[in-house]
Amino acid sequence: MTDPKTYLSAAEEKMELAVAYLDESLAHIRAGKANPKILDGIRVNYYGSMAPISNVANISVPDARTIAITPWEKSMFREIEKAIINSELGITPENNGEVIRLCIPPLTEDRRKQLVKQSKAEAEQAKVSVRNARRDAIEGLKKAIKLGMSEDIEKDAEAQAQKIHDKYLKKIDELFAIKEKEILTV
Repeated sequence: MTDPKTYLSAAEEKMELAVAYLDESLAHIRAGKANPKILDGIRVNYYGSMAPISNVANISVPDARTIAITPWEKSMFREIEKAIINSELGITPENNGEVIRLCIPPLTEDRRKQLVKQSKAEAEQAKVSVRNARRDAIEGLKKAIKLGMSEDIEKDAEAQAQKIHDKYLKKIDELFAIKEKEILTV
């Protein structure tokens, strides 16, 4: 295995996964606007198995501050309400017999700062993953020298790994900046 592309493509794949995971985890952070993705982590008891709310109800966003959940079966109203109350959302559902409404309260300044801090921690975790992928690629390249790869090729591949690393760190910074702006926008 003396082809530098094998190490670089594996590293790039890991970096891409880190960015995708960050994007997904930032989507679950509530930013004062109604976003159905905040319900993704909540599971309800559906005939003995735990299922996501989206599998047992229709979720819609009628306006910027409201999420409407319309269960497909009347028996699921209590289960969905109980799951939302027991979750870490901190939102009390309103039930009118046909639709469960979640009114997203405006964020306080302290809560906004806390959410920015949480988002920054997620971004930092993604950066660590990207750095680890680069480190693994460089270690693999150094071992490849012992297997017959020339040092010039190894140095060029190292520089390429650094460029890929920088590209993904920039993507992470961009994702965080977008989320920070979304959270801080009143």
